Parts: sequence; C-alpha cells; structure tokens
Amino acid sequence: MHQGNHRDHEGAKKLFELIKDVKIAMMTTVDSDGTLNSRPMWNNDADENGDLWFFTKLHSPKTAEISRDNQINLAYSDPSSQNYVSVAGKAEIVRDQSIIDAKWNESLKTWFPNGKNDPEVALIRVHPEKGEYWDSPNSTMLHLYGYVKASLTGESPKTETKKVDLG
Repeated sequence: MHQGNHRDHEGAKKLFELIKDVKIAMMTTVDSDGTLNSRPMWNNDADENGDLWFFTKLHSPKTAEISRDNQINLAYSDPSSQNYVSVAGKAEIVRDQSIIDAKWNESLKTWFPNGKNDPEVALIRVHPEKGEYWDSPNSTMLHLYGYVKASLTGESPKTETKKVDLG
C-alpha cells in the first residue's frame, strides 16, 4: 500500500483538523454481494502520515469484508459545529503487537475484556485517498441571519465545501 504522507496535500490540514475531535466515525465496507455495510467505530487520532486507525476484533464481518475488498469510506459528523467529513481510502488489518500496545487505552476493555494481548485484538489502518468536507459557521446569530436571508432572498447560507485528493 502507498505509504506517503496524506497530510501534505492541499486542504488536508483542515480536513484532519475537522475530524480530530469527532469521537465516532461511520465505517462503510463492501459485502461479498456488493451491498454496503456501515457501522460506528471509535475514532483514534490520525498518525503523523495521516493514516487513520481503528480497533476491531480479528474475526468480524468488517475484517472479512476488508479482506475481500479493501476500499472503505469513513463519515464523520459534528452537528454541534456543523462540520461534516467523508474520507475514502484503502484499509488493511494490522496485527503488530507493538502498534496495538502503543494505541491501546484502558477504555477499550469494554470491547476487549481480556485486554490488549487478546488474540482477537486487531487494528484497521486506513490509508486515505480522497476526502471531502463541509464546514459551516457555527454561530446562532449566523444561522438566524442565514434563515432570514433565505426567507427574503431565496438564497441559502454558504457552506465551505472542499474535495481533497489525499492519494
């Protein structure tokens, strides 16, 4: 897989800034019959290269789907600040115990009661290829202004939207 630094691309800094505080991402994988499956995943910080990491059980439907088709999508939503991000990329299952040890935190015992040495603990590393974000102003006054403007002029308030090539 490509090991380049995804943070170097234009717009990437803002994209990673928007997702760093979002705790849950919806991960979408492709099933063997072509249907799409989405599930919530606990979001860890992106690493220095911009790869995104998620803990998983080694034997699960999502790991089987990634093994067959490693193209995935991640959707991040922060309604309180009106920020939304979509990231498409390639996923791989990682079983390196030193990486598991480095990324482990005790709250993961909820899903892995036997701890980080459980043979079912694995990581999903996502190498982002493309991203898109929608960044809306958060102020209540601005939303009120937007509503009034839309009512009077028929124009909706402006949202910053940017597609980012991360490959």
